[in-house]
Amino acid sequence: MDQLPLRPPVSVHHREPVLDVVVPVFNEEASLERSVRRLHAHLRETFPYPFRITVADNASTDKTPRIAARLAAELPEAEWLRLADKGRGGALHAAWSRSRAPVLAYVDVDLSTDLTALLPLVAPLISGHSDIAIGTRLARGSKVVRGPRREIISRCYNVLLRSTLAVGFSDAQCGFKAVRRDVAERLLPLVKDTGWFFDTELLVIAERAGLRIHEVPVDWVDDPDSRVDILATALADLRGIARIGRDLARGTLPTTALRRSAADPAPTGLAGQLLRFGAVGAVSTVGYVLLYAALRPPAGPQAANALALLACALANTAANRRLTFGLRGRTGALHHQAKGLVVFAVGLALTSGSLAVLHHLAHRPARPTEIAVLVAANLAATLLRFLLLRAWVFPARRRGTGATAA
Repeated sequence: MDQLPLRPPVSVHHREPVLDVVVPVFNEEASLERSVRRLHAHLRETFPYPFRITVADNASTDKTPRIAARLAAELPEAEWLRLADKGRGGALHAAWSRSRAPVLAYVDVDLSTDLTALLPLVAPLISGHSDIAIGTRLARGSKVVRGPRREIISRCYNVLLRSTLAVGFSDAQCGFKAVRRDVAERLLPLVKDTGWFFDTELLVIAERAGLRIHEVPVDWVDDPDSRVDILATALADLRGIARIGRDLARGTLPTTALRRSAADPAPTGLAGQLLRFGAVGAVSTVGYVLLYAALRPPAGPQAANALALLACALANTAANRRLTFGLRGRTGALHHQAKGLVVFAVGLALTSGSLAVLHHLAHRPARPTEIAVLVAANLAATLLRFLLLRAWVFPARRRGTGATAA
């Protein structure tokens, strides 16, 4: 799976909240105040940046709205959002869409997940290492306390996801997730579900688009008073899996547009491309010299040069395709490599010709002299390679449409 480049770190040098933790609720009058105050105290003690807690009340009919309003009035970092329609996914969509915090998260109101995992959850998003972070109850290091029925259902659901949708993440439904706002702004319009399948759909689209999903092992204790309808939720999830499966089969899952818009674009100007190309070329040159030195004794100078140049050419084309010219995904990769091999042949002719001239002028040139000539010829071939890559292999008119879903 191709992945996007690392994102820049989140700026934390301002007074606005860096993190917005959403607590979606429906008729939670018994546990809302206790949980929000516990979450608030934990964040004040452990989170080093400004934060906000948003209670997203989705159509509660008990005293939940009154309690949420009072908490928002008493706690300076708390807000209350009242929604007319029921559904956890819809509540998260609404709360995340209106938030301006650079990192968005949510936790279930029962706080079944140990809050000590909250900082490890959001840290990779703040640093720019990851796009989404999820708590997982199914990884080594996780400690889970729950009944056999929910354990079996959870594991079977995730096995079903892996077998039908070929997902790579381990725990789709743990109520403990975070996402960068710039990523959420692109993901949320693509997610259709407003209920419990919201999490799974968001993760499938994100993974198919090559976004980085970071997993954090969590300690989790089942809430014995949970009022989630397991059967209704399971049926809704099965319908969601079938819908996503159909979209994947038809090629209509909207990951291509997300990959294009979310990608950190490679510089399109000549200076920016030269900078990235130079960095790739420097690494390739070092790799070439090492390969040539290793292959020279058993293979001879010409064969060693050809093999080293071929290996480095394949790696160089792939690296420049992604880093220098901003093309990602598998579509067109073989075509680009084929053209890259033509460029390789030009470089081979240049370096081989240099070797032939050297051996014609000096019958047994010293090894350092031989390598120096090859490095000089390789640098000339590299410059020619850049011009051919830019004008022929990855022309500008194609770079705008080259990013595709894997």
